[in-house]
Amino acid sequence: MNNREQTLSIIKPDAVERNLIDDIKKIFISNNINIKNSKKIHITKDEAAEFYKVHQSKPFYNDLCAYLSSGPIVVMILEGENAILANRKIMGATDPRKAEENTIRKLYGISIDKNSVHGSDSKENAKKEIDFFFKD
Repeated sequence: MNNREQTLSIIKPDAVERNLIDDIKKIFISNNINIKNSKKIHITKDEAAEFYKVHQSKPFYNDLCAYLSSGPIVVMILEGENAILANRKIMGATDPRKAEENTIRKLYGISIDKNSVHGSDSKENAKKEIDFFFKD
């Protein structure tokens, strides 16, 4: 059964600042995840607020928006077998201290806020998030 999916991945400002883009991309590729599209951008706080709208009732929302817009990010469309779940497994737990060994967040995450990567959590959100950054 073929279950090829697309998902969105973001390499966050902390990882871009530390020149980890290629290292993180290699992890996806070595896990049979194809990077279909990739671009480096710098979003505004308003754009970050729109992107993270789903979290606007949470106490960390403003910090999250300020952080995502604090520097350049790399947005990517990842594609592969069960890509959404595969990406989430490769990223590891939100808190790098709780992430499994060899996951991106265990390797590169600084803190629960500066955890180096974002990935879509469902097919519905993957579509919304891809459309947000890659409106053709």
